Amino acid sequence: MEKTGIDDPAFAAQMDRNAWPALKEKLAAKIKTKTRDEWDAIMSGSDVCYGPVLSIAEAPKHPHNVARKTFLDLDGVVQPAPAPRFSRTVPEVQGPPRAADNAASLKAWGFSADEVSKLESAGAI
Repeated sequence: MEKTGIDDPAFAAQMDRNAWPALKEKLAAKIKTKTRDEWDAIMSGSDVCYGPVLSIAEAPKHPHNVARKTFLDLDGVVQPAPAPRFSRTVPEVQGPPRAADNAASLKAWGFSADEVSKLESAGAI
């Protein structure tokens, strides 16, 4: 409440599920007043249970993910590191990432050859 600057007494009823729809609207309106980066500057380093929603390009560079070695670069492809990680059993990457065969996958999921061809022509796959 302190970090968001919300001083609305209605938020004292935060455990009342019937109040949640109205509180959600008020909170959403407040969150929309700043950018993600502005909220990040306010919340980071505090005891607030918070984390910015990152793009797939941003996530590997976030300090928390760097410190935890959450991502790895294997043959030029940044990807999530194996998980879970245990103190005595260290998971290992079995090999480089495999190229996806999108057409074969779509056909296996029931797409017709014509549908796959149209998706390829449109640049969707």
